[in-house]
Amino acid sequence: MNAATASRYTAEYQTIAPALPGQTVPWLKRLRLEALEKFSAHGFPSLREEEWRYTNVSAIEKKLFSPVLGFVPHPKLRTVNTEWVKSHQLEDAWSMVLIDGHFSAELSVLDGLPETVSLMGMADALAKQPDQLENYLGQAVSHSEHSFIAFNTAWFTDGLFLHVPAGQVLSKPVQLLHVVTQADAMATTRTIIVVGEMAEANVIETFAGVDNSYLTAAVTEVFVGQNANLTLYKMQNEPEKAYHFGGTYVKQAKDARFTHHNFAFGGLLARSDIHTDLGHASECELNGLYLGVKRQHIDNHTRINHLKPHAISREIYKGVLDDRARGVFQGRVIVTEDAQKTDSQMSNRNLLLSNDAEADTKPQLEIYADDVKCGHGVTVGQLDEKSVFYLQSRSIDEETARNMLTFAFANEMVDKISIKSLHDKVLEQVLVRFPQEGIEKSWL
Repeated sequence: MNAATASRYTAEYQTIAPALPGQTVPWLKRLRLEALEKFSAHGFPSLREEEWRYTNVSAIEKKLFSPVLGFVPHPKLRTVNTEWVKSHQLEDAWSMVLIDGHFSAELSVLDGLPETVSLMGMADALAKQPDQLENYLGQAVSHSEHSFIAFNTAWFTDGLFLHVPAGQVLSKPVQLLHVVTQADAMATTRTIIVVGEMAEANVIETFAGVDNSYLTAAVTEVFVGQNANLTLYKMQNEPEKAYHFGGTYVKQAKDARFTHHNFAFGGLLARSDIHTDLGHASECELNGLYLGVKRQHIDNHTRINHLKPHAISREIYKGVLDDRARGVFQGRVIVTEDAQKTDSQMSNRNLLLSNDAEADTKPQLEIYADDVKCGHGVTVGQLDEKSVFYLQSRSIDEETARNMLTFAFANEMVDKISIKSLHDKVLEQVLVRFPQEGIEKSWL
């Protein structure tokens, strides 16, 4: 912890607090102050904390990032390259846009959204329906979990609220696009996603920004109702100077199905938390792909809590690391005493393309029930030289052969994307890193 940095942020908080949303809502004001106290006492997470032992955030501590308050309540679009923003919006999807931590109605695309679905900025939601939000904000994750969540709870400037009512099946995905345009900015957002009983939805979180140093601190709380089905995608492709913390925390009711696809490509230092609590006979699938180059540090922390019987979880994370990049995977599965008949499998595979690249992987199984089926597997290694030689024997040069094998390793996770426009965006990023001469995206 850097106490000096914590006190600097705390001192600044007194200046910005009046401009933060929900200051007239008693329960939220109390929650913010509790979170501020937590952060002020502990600062940012340190290497002494077990779940942060591989990720040093001292670089964030050394620099004071500031929230963009001049854009309240809506961004001034004259400062934003709207065509660049539109290039990140997906075709055939409803799009909600956050610019520098603030919802932009002007850039969002909501035509045709069913009237029964609530989709709005968090500041607007707190103004219109604060009592409803009290049932969700801070309920999927507590600010006591760690200091980044406390930081987000105290500082969030806006965010998004999505409520899909019981029985509603969305015909198109909803994209939540987070964009940062200013240097040294802090985009701190809180998002709540509620999918009611028997409802179905696809939601895509996209994180992008201009080529500056800035901090993204985003927390998403998700509630999946009984027999509901939610697929949530996250594509983090921020510039190489950016810092990113993104946490997704999920509550699953009985028979709920939740699938998460996490693609982490950008940022100098990026950390993603994905935690989910499984109810009776619920199902969870976590997939992830992280690609690191140069001196990138990409950390993925997952936790699957089996709380009730008959639940199923599957997890596959793959990492490709080149140059001096470092990848971290900490996967934890907890099976409580009441969670008999649990079925859980976890896999983490890492491919190192350089002798200087590093992969730290820590799978954990904590089992307190006696009638379960659980397992995990981990691999860290380089390309199989026999496979490279085989391709060379077929008149393929060595560099192309290595690219082909690396692409095939990563593309397994890309092929799990069922939304074509997102699939093409992710595939484009993979091909930039591992070019395949003569390949057209339409073939894949």
